[in-house]
Amino acid sequence: MSVWVFTFVFIISYFLHFVVQKIFIYYRRFDDYNHRSSHNTLATRTGGIGVFITLLCISIFFYIEKVELFDYSLFIPLGIMFIVGVYDDFYRADFKLKFLLQIIVAKILIDQGYVISNYYGLFGLYEVPWLLAQISTVFVFLVIVNAINFIDGIDGLAISEVIKTILIIEFLSLGYTKLSSMGFIVIFSLLPLYYFNFKRKSKVFLGDGGSLLLGSIIAIYIFYLLGEEFIFDSKWVLNKTLFSILVIIYPLSDLLRVFIIRAKNGVSPFKPDKNHIHHLLNSKTKSHIIATSVIIFVQLLIFFTYYSFD
Repeated sequence: MSVWVFTFVFIISYFLHFVVQKIFIYYRRFDDYNHRSSHNTLATRTGGIGVFITLLCISIFFYIEKVELFDYSLFIPLGIMFIVGVYDDFYRADFKLKFLLQIIVAKILIDQGYVISNYYGLFGLYEVPWLLAQISTVFVFLVIVNAINFIDGIDGLAISEVIKTILIIEFLSLGYTKLSSMGFIVIFSLLPLYYFNFKRKSKVFLGDGGSLLLGSIIAIYIFYLLGEEFIFDSKWVLNKTLFSILVIIYPLSDLLRVFIIRAKNGVSPFKPDKNHIHHLLNSKTKSHIIATSVIIFVQLLIFFTYYSFD
């Protein structure tokens, strides 16, 4: 894909984020702010809508041109997760229903070939039986999707985490992956959100539609790199399992930490609060940009420091 295509993606995405936000404002569909909110101004949870429509429009155009950028059947699981998230943004869906639908989506991905069948030495395991492979894949999908959803609490963090993860995986691969086109379309459709996210007024947030969509994309990337098709560049001799953990170390560690805290306090692990690391860091720095930058920088430091001594 050329630079012109990605420029076009960026422009379409910016236009869609702007238009969709105006429509939601017209119908007074605002994001409520309360004691948990990190903002106190008008905002809409429409970022995910702009990203999904951009990805869909670009894919339809190339499909009509008979160009297969990536496996278009991925729109089935991605579309389900997107719709679930948008529904949750409007009606606060019960977490048990969301969990059930996430399990169904994980099974769809498994049937499409995205399954963890090799642990690459984790717990002394390599190739595993098919039943265990499916169970572990569903579990990992639930963890990743909800981990990305949980870090969507301050401006720019979830966006930066997704962009960082896709870029690292693509950078360390041997040539383009079969997900490259989808990944870079997502990146360029996310870039305009930095502007809308960090605006002082009339902000645009990802919403659950966006965070569940992006969490699913990251899960697909992780499943793909743990498969046989993904090959590291010869300059990098990496353990795939450890790599997959380190590349999203912050979402995973924050999810585990919050679950432990909530369990100790005797509350539901899915009850929202402001005990996340990014909330605490934001309260110290008084800046979403600084908090987001610190979290991304520390992850990159941990990742590349480990592999420089490996």
